[in-house]
Amino acid sequence: MLDVTRKLVELLDLAPIGDDHFQGESEDLGFENVFGGQVLGQALMAASRTVENRTAHSLHAYFLRPGNTRLPIDYEVQRVRDGGTFSVRRVIARQDGKEILTGSMSFQVEEPGFDHQVPMPEVSSFDKLKSEHTYALMLKQYIPENRREKFTRDRPIEIRPIDPVNPLKPEPKDPQKQAWFRAQGDLPDDPVLHRCLLAYSSDFGLLGTSLHPHGVSFMNKGMQVASLDHSIWFHREFRMDDWLLYDKDSPSASGGRGFNRGNIFNREGVLVASTCQEALIRQRSAKS
Repeated sequence: MLDVTRKLVELLDLAPIGDDHFQGESEDLGFENVFGGQVLGQALMAASRTVENRTAHSLHAYFLRPGNTRLPIDYEVQRVRDGGTFSVRRVIARQDGKEILTGSMSFQVEEPGFDHQVPMPEVSSFDKLKSEHTYALMLKQYIPENRREKFTRDRPIEIRPIDPVNPLKPEPKDPQKQAWFRAQGDLPDDPVLHRCLLAYSSDFGLLGTSLHPHGVSFMNKGMQVASLDHSIWFHREFRMDDWLLYDKDSPSASGGRGFNRGNIFNREGVLVASTCQEALIRQRSAKS
């Protein structure tokens, strides 16, 4: 496992601080606030620590306040229900006593049932594509100096976009995005860890899908962007240290909000997870 990946795994390894209470550190990825995927992954880890012999099949969360990268995050887990097949947990994430995220996670025992899925789209293979990290290094001299170090750092999640956008000079495109991604290095055989890493990774690039038709990126002057809510459904088992395809689209944007959704396939074309997210995509005028 690479050092950057080990640090991410350690970031998700929360410290118990009381009955069904956990604490996680924060990481500065160069954004203005805590990366939403980090809070999703840590919240799912906190809930998973209170469930036995069941794995998460869905997560639904609301981002209530921006997180501060300089402060740890406290996670309170509430045991809503433990039934014969399903368990439900509510998680509240706080910083400095204020709620920054609230969410619900559902867990299920393994069982057989009907099985179907949509086909994976035909796309370029991951071995023919450059990584986002490579593109960032190519644009390094043009990235604002205050963001340059963070945006060109080594990354635990390797992302290879299929039709990359230059965030410094975006052009209007269809509201669709596709990328291959994986965790760098081998990971342990822990389905909880793989789900938490997918929750973390699922927030990368999803918001930007709703910006495509408008020819802007989060780096444009005056843009205020943030995840408002985020949902994940885990359909089938997968590994985060093998390549996954993230197929995203944005059916609608209105009222300063962009709606995004995604399907995640493994390299064999098996649909392993789906996501939905609504995001704030507000462009402020020069006077505001």
